[in-house]
Amino acid sequence: MSKLFAGRHILVVEDEMMILLMLEELMIENGCASVHVASSIPQALELIGCTTFDAATLDVNLYGDESFPVADALEARGVPFLFMTGYPTGYLQSRYEGHPVMKKPFKEPDVVDALEAMFV
Repeated sequence: MSKLFAGRHILVVEDEMMILLMLEELMIENGCASVHVASSIPQALELIGCTTFDAATLDVNLYGDESFPVADALEARGVPFLFMTGYPTGYLQSRYEGHPVMKKPFKEPDVVDALEAMFV
């Protein structure tokens, strides 16, 4: 597999362990220098506060809480992110209109393509 994300530092925010592990492995397979994972809003905010990221994947719903505070923290630092959700895309607040959204269930190549587009 190619190393599309060589040298990149990615944050994966996801509360479903199987999806989180799959995304982490996908990032590693594609050459990420580091992959940090968080399964809750406090964990994600702590990582964002002390680590520099090139991009992030962000589950919209984390254990019943909307992850918009995480999106705001990423946006404030200029970190591009990809929303991932099983909800209708209209569920997102309009202020996030410019951010890409990946519908669950998704295919791994689609995630790679979406992240790669953020690095162009």
